[in-house]
Amino acid sequence: MEAKEKALKWLNGQIDEGAKKEIHQMLEDNDPTELNEAFYKDLEFGTGGLRGIMGIGSNRMNKYTVGMATQGLSNYLLNIFPGNSIKVAIAHDSRNKSDYFTEVAASVLSANGIKVYVFKELRPTPELSYAIRHYGCKSGIVVTASHNPKEYNGYKVYWDDGSQIISPHDKNIIEEVAKIGSFDEVKFEKDSSLIAYIGDELDDIYLAEIENVCLSKSSIKNQHDLKIVYTPIHGTGITVIPKILAKLGFDNLHIVEEQSKPDGNFPTVVYPNPEEEEAMSMGLKKAREIDADLVLATDPDADRVGIAVKNNHGEFQLINGNQTVALYIYYMLTRWKELGKLDGNQFIVNTIVTTDLIDKIAERFGVDNYTTLTGFKHIAGVIRELEGKKKFIGGGEESYGLMVSDFVRDKDAVAACSIIAEMAAYAKDQGSSQFDMMIDMYVEFGFYKEKLISLVKKGISGAEEIQKIMKDLRANPPSVINSSKLVKLIDYQTKVEKNLITGEEKPVQLPESNVLQFFTEDGSKISARPSGTEPKIKFYFSVNKPLDSAQNFDQVNAELDQKIELIITDMGLN
Repeated sequence: MEAKEKALKWLNGQIDEGAKKEIHQMLEDNDPTELNEAFYKDLEFGTGGLRGIMGIGSNRMNKYTVGMATQGLSNYLLNIFPGNSIKVAIAHDSRNKSDYFTEVAASVLSANGIKVYVFKELRPTPELSYAIRHYGCKSGIVVTASHNPKEYNGYKVYWDDGSQIISPHDKNIIEEVAKIGSFDEVKFEKDSSLIAYIGDELDDIYLAEIENVCLSKSSIKNQHDLKIVYTPIHGTGITVIPKILAKLGFDNLHIVEEQSKPDGNFPTVVYPNPEEEEAMSMGLKKAREIDADLVLATDPDADRVGIAVKNNHGEFQLINGNQTVALYIYYMLTRWKELGKLDGNQFIVNTIVTTDLIDKIAERFGVDNYTTLTGFKHIAGVIRELEGKKKFIGGGEESYGLMVSDFVRDKDAVAACSIIAEMAAYAKDQGSSQFDMMIDMYVEFGFYKEKLISLVKKGISGAEEIQKIMKDLRANPPSVINSSKLVKLIDYQTKVEKNLITGEEKPVQLPESNVLQFFTEDGSKISARPSGTEPKIKFYFSVNKPLDSAQNFDQVNAELDQKIELIITDMGLN
């Protein structure tokens, strides 16, 4: 169906006057670009939910696309839990219209006879994950577009264990949503008697769980005045992260006031993404002013955390996602061993695009490490399989996300901020620093350096271009990368791992995914993966080299940086 035809169909439906006015304006506009982008397809309810630009149209986040998604979810829940009392929890972040979309979702669920627990005010995504299990819900929804630009919003669906939906529920819900032919089939009239509101009473319960994870209380007591700078980047972290740091005993917290107020326009940053130095700039400025020990920053829904610490030259340096998760695992296993808690019945989890350094650390400590596809729903899946059999210590991936225990089944920047601050206190208590701890880790296990670049490809042509890049890489993989022979190729779509020296092939024991990985003779690894939530294709680069002493850190660091840049140039990606 062409965009114009679809737009006319919407006009004939039961939509409000404001929406009709917007569509008429698009139809009358001489430039059809906006009409095509808004209506060329339906906003896809993917394996996690919805994410898109806000506005009217079938390919946009609005009352009607959110309503159809929620009706499909309602139909699925009613089908698989017949005769049961079904409960769903909903939370939202600070984005524009997040509270409105939350109201729409709550209205549709209640209109279908489903009990809804709605957070009265904005709260982090991980607290939604916790609420699902706390209230005995069958499902959950969080309205957020994570760290996307301000024009975006989204809608993520969770299952009864607090993790994002996985197979078969994801595909089954997608099918239910696809069956809805028109938003006229959506039940929008809410039943207020089925809606209950969650206040800050849940905060204390959730934060107590995080406090119980703490392994170095004496270090925190000794270093209670550790200077911590924190910015929520106009997001939800402000509601609970200062509370958990105070609860642990840190009493020298400095909040970046210019970014402390929740604001969906994110007025002080280009992107509200703690992965970007620009988004961290105000926090870094404040840290330099007060000579802080640690900088913490969280994205709008507080599931990702960015950190900065002083490096070996006394300058503040951002620590990337791979370094953060490796340092976290190193710290946790070190402390578990020191406390005599390791008995061979523990495990950790990471993902296929996360640093291989974690494998080395886990092996040395005798702890099983499970590697999953990208996404914390897959990490949660391993926890679900091993529940009652083994103890989960922690997990994470390169996307600036950590899972510090199993009471939250998604990445949790609230708990991550607490554990990162604890690590800083532990290191300082020993006359060291987090950066020194990281160098010690590299000396012991090898210096692994990673980099991520993303090629943004927007709109219809962009989606086609991303598909072509992956198709070309599959059809014509490079034989040599940066003068190093390719020795192994893993295609997670065909689920085949091929040894390019012997020709031997073996099956990949993970679900199908559109990811390619190239391994070279010199130990480099390059991964290509289209984003599941943004109009971009991501390339992950990993190189490594032994580090014989802390004194050689700068030299080896520069060599590895140069090697990554040469790989990027050789692959024509700069």
